[in-house]
Amino acid sequence: MEVNRTIMVCQNPHSYGHKDVWHLGNPLDSPTSLLFVQVSLITMLSQVIEVCLKPLGQSSLVSQILGGVIFGPSVLGQKKSLANALFPMKGAMVLETLASFGLMFFFFIVTVKMDIATMLRTEKQAIAIGLSTFFITLAIPGGLSFLLKNYVSMDKSLSEALPVIAMSQAMTVFIVVSVLLTELKILNTDIGRLAMSSAMSADIVGFSLTVLMFAIMQNKGGTIVSFLWIILSIAALVVLIIYVMRPAVIWMLRRSEGKPVDELYVVCIFIFVLIAGFLSELIGQHFVMGPILFGLAIPEGPPMGTTLITKMETICLGFFYPIYLAVSGLKTNVFKISFRSFWIVGVVVFVASIAKIVAVMLPGYYSSNMSMKECCMIGLILNARGIAELTLYNMWKGSKLLTEQEFSLMVVFILIVNAIISPLLKMLYNPSEQYHALGRCTIQHTRRDSELRVMICIHNNENIPTLMNILEASYASGESMVGVIALILIELLGRSRPLLVAHQEHETLRSEPCSSTQIDNALKQYTQQNEGYATVESFSSISNLDTMHDDVCRIALDKRAHILIVPFHKRYEIDGTVEVINRAMQIMNNRVLEKAPCSVGILIDRGILCGSSSLLVSRTTYHVAVFFIGGADDAEALAYSSRMARHEIVHVTLVRFLLFGEENSKERKRDSDLVDEYRYYNAGNRHFEVMDEVVKDGIEMSSCIRRIIDYFDLVMVGREHPESVLLQGHDQWSECPELGTIGDMLASQDFVTKASLLVVQQQRVRGRVIKNTNVNPMPPQKDQMMMVPDVVLPHDELNRASCSISVVDR
Repeated sequence: MEVNRTIMVCQNPHSYGHKDVWHLGNPLDSPTSLLFVQVSLITMLSQVIEVCLKPLGQSSLVSQILGGVIFGPSVLGQKKSLANALFPMKGAMVLETLASFGLMFFFFIVTVKMDIATMLRTEKQAIAIGLSTFFITLAIPGGLSFLLKNYVSMDKSLSEALPVIAMSQAMTVFIVVSVLLTELKILNTDIGRLAMSSAMSADIVGFSLTVLMFAIMQNKGGTIVSFLWIILSIAALVVLIIYVMRPAVIWMLRRSEGKPVDELYVVCIFIFVLIAGFLSELIGQHFVMGPILFGLAIPEGPPMGTTLITKMETICLGFFYPIYLAVSGLKTNVFKISFRSFWIVGVVVFVASIAKIVAVMLPGYYSSNMSMKECCMIGLILNARGIAELTLYNMWKGSKLLTEQEFSLMVVFILIVNAIISPLLKMLYNPSEQYHALGRCTIQHTRRDSELRVMICIHNNENIPTLMNILEASYASGESMVGVIALILIELLGRSRPLLVAHQEHETLRSEPCSSTQIDNALKQYTQQNEGYATVESFSSISNLDTMHDDVCRIALDKRAHILIVPFHKRYEIDGTVEVINRAMQIMNNRVLEKAPCSVGILIDRGILCGSSSLLVSRTTYHVAVFFIGGADDAEALAYSSRMARHEIVHVTLVRFLLFGEENSKERKRDSDLVDEYRYYNAGNRHFEVMDEVVKDGIEMSSCIRRIIDYFDLVMVGREHPESVLLQGHDQWSECPELGTIGDMLASQDFVTKASLLVVQQQRVRGRVIKNTNVNPMPPQKDQMMMVPDVVLPHDELNRASCSISVVDR
């Protein structure tokens, strides 16, 4: 029965008997079975649509709403028998209750990730953009709606709803922007960070005005006294959350310090969420307001924030979030929309979208020197619509402010706007383009007297001793300084906003998974050991692992690093077995290899197997080997090792594998010329040795490597090599393609060795290998020889560089 746009459904609670097929009943008559079927159908259809629309660049929000629209009165609901069987009116309450319950926890878990202090410290540029977009988009569409209302004929219901529809376009919700940027994988970029900060600024104002507007609507027809009571009740809820619930959470954190959060405390917080939602309804506000405020009151990050995210994020984002979107689609009936209403609302939405882009340009282009393209992209991002707007429209529909036509219109325009924004952003913005270096950033092509800039990425403490040894072996001296850029990689847990933190000198590094004291002490010790010859800059990247490569490449480009060293995704036990496999880290390494603006080294750290000591303390000889087959990557490894050979406690052995019978090939001659150059530069250096190993195939090369590898502490090898008989057969058993053929073989658990491995890839210029293999010489000095092409070296000079040749013939 429908009275005054309100549908009343009468049910007999005692009518549910045996509904299984064995008693000839209909299982869908049971509310529980019906809910299972509805959720399953909606989820499956949404996933199918998402797979189909993904090649078109569409976001998951579009597919999830479409899943509900298809099952609603717009498509399948037109067939009454099907609609009454799968989505009857008697089941709507149960489904909407589940969706509303999930919505409450979704907003809670998202706000738990938010840091109030960060929101309040937002940079001036972001604040200017956020406030500009809010107020300009509030004024222009609002004024346009009053003009249309007075001069264009339209339905009475639309005439009443048009002003609030226009003002709702000013909303820029942080949660919606975060979801969009995460899906587009641009959360860590400069554009993404500025858009997030701007959305935070606009959201603070928008949320406050929304609460105020809801209070005004609730007090419609009331007195000023009743309105003041509403405001006071909201203030009382805020006080209760800040001065009762938050101190209780902090007390729980103190009781859990240094250990996992107790399950009882997690349950108590869930109860607090329900109480906050109930109190919000009790004072006449929407039930999500209390959980949002309570989520903001919980300290972000570990341990509490991380624990809540771990336990709730999957079910909230993967289950409750899609259900609420689909339920909103189920309520959408496109057949209720008239063409006149469609174009009137369309004009308002279009003008609001353009106004928001223009609002970004005013402070961005004219005051902050942003390009027009960047302003347009941020404007598009801030135009995103999502679950927050749907919540608002559902609330207005429940309060009769929107009829079925206006609600359906707004859902349709959410679909249209998002369907346009996502592909446009993917087309206009390629994050990897910002990481292309203008010149060559390699060790091989860097002047030998210039500063060597080495960037190290630290994900756990186990890599620190080996990384410090590599830095020390890099030979910081008065002739050529070493600049170290240390980046601590921290997975984003318990936060919604990624952070890239630059640490000041003598500031303790803040890193949850790594011991800040150990990292800080190691870097300080390295700086003191090489005082005046080495500099250290420290950063922390708190981000999702699937977008962390953006921070790595960005810092490498900004700091003009010559090589960046990233950790391997496997960690070894003391007995040589693999302890941890981090697939997300492997994906990050692959993306770094693809997009890095400089050379890259992947460190396979086996220092734990032999208890390697620090060169900074022990000053014992550090044996380094370079396995050379040929190619640009091997040339980069050779260039790095040649620099190491200048250190007094480092001994470098260049092991060159020569294919038997290929003496006159062009590749052999080119590689020989390169090796001769480095041999010449190291003439007289007893720390640089060349070994030529002549082999017939890959099996002999592998046997030779097994025979000599344990003499070394560190082995360096190029990632890719020219096609060669020596590599045939090895690539068929590749487990880690990012290491290349030889690197994968040496990193294999079956290859028993205690030597650590550094797999080097020379900088790719626009995805291509740099073919020029000439060495950039150091300017002539009184104690340094220059390479003169046509001068024959004296025999006594040649003899000072040790050289051994062995021919393996089995």
